[in-house]
Amino acid sequence: MRDLIYNPGQFVADLTQRLDQAIGIPWVVMLIKMCLGAVLLVGLASVLGMLLIWIERKVAAHMQQRLGPMRVGPHGLLQTVADTLKLLGKEDLTPRDADQVIYTAAPLIAFAASFVCLAFLPYAPGLQAVSFNVGLLFVLGISSVGVLGLLAAGWSSNNKWSMLGAMRAGAQIISYELSAALALITVVLFAGSLDFQEIVVSQKDGWWIWRAPVVGLLAFVIYTIASTAECNRTPFDIVEGESELTAGFHTEYSAMKFAMFFLAEFVNIFIVSGVSATVFLGGWQPLHVPGLAGLNHLFDLIPPWIWMFGKVSVLIFLVMWFRWTFPRLRVDQLMHFEWKFLMPVSFATLAVAAVLATGQWYFFPDSAAPSAAPTEQRTP
Repeated sequence: MRDLIYNPGQFVADLTQRLDQAIGIPWVVMLIKMCLGAVLLVGLASVLGMLLIWIERKVAAHMQQRLGPMRVGPHGLLQTVADTLKLLGKEDLTPRDADQVIYTAAPLIAFAASFVCLAFLPYAPGLQAVSFNVGLLFVLGISSVGVLGLLAAGWSSNNKWSMLGAMRAGAQIISYELSAALALITVVLFAGSLDFQEIVVSQKDGWWIWRAPVVGLLAFVIYTIASTAECNRTPFDIVEGESELTAGFHTEYSAMKFAMFFLAEFVNIFIVSGVSATVFLGGWQPLHVPGLAGLNHLFDLIPPWIWMFGKVSVLIFLVMWFRWTFPRLRVDQLMHFEWKFLMPVSFATLAVAAVLATGQWYFFPDSAAPSAAPTEQRTP
């Protein structure tokens, strides 16, 4: 039980060893682990979708001096369950002149891109469904596929509002992905690796948000802004501008196809927050304050996965806070902000970071070497 709480990676390794001893056929053991991992990730995605929708409604309500959902379950906890059952029972309508195949595939593409990324996040030491040495690069690449689902949805619906929303989505997401990638590369220069677990281990003496002087904090701010735009969240939600485009790219969708787009959106929020927590805030590493050994020991008693999910929760709340604080930008303002401000700042931050990393002009440079990261623990 202690391994399950404090070292889940070791627990998974022990479970694998017992399966090897009981079955004795490696490919069967691997197949069982893949099926278990897939079931757990599907469960995580489903729970995340329902939980984050409820949290968003509660956050919005309290910021507006309301109570939010209160009737279904204690404090409205079962409201999203009721909404899910309602969507399951609704009629699935398809426009007569829509491209049937692409129209059906679009929500699956959008959700699949988000779902796959969940497998690469390190939730605790060794607790990672898929781990390899270019995990960060793979997540950046596979998450970009999600925009194809939005473009396909808008084009296949045979609706002008949907098409305009899809074109906005393509322009916005592709543009802001560049700044997000540059912000992450800034930390990769210091960590010396694209492996999520190695990036986390490189922060054992301090998180990169402060260990990389100025550029760490600046890269974190850039990534937070760019990732918010990637998720089509206010103030960057021109893709679904209700006052202009009815509902944007998903105007013609209903029932579970409609629900899958929103499930993908909330899973995306979790993913970008998880990547930010991993790269800038130490991932599952606890907070250590130099010179306060007693406090550091107390922080070490908190399981790593609680640190990870705690940091992700704070970042998710920050994204939700943005929605109820800033007004929506116009299309021209949004693109000008990216190409004329955020992108130049991103390149400047990367250039300064390259100089600091090359000269090792940052806090605790010896602990950031890639060789310091454990490579033997690879638990699928």
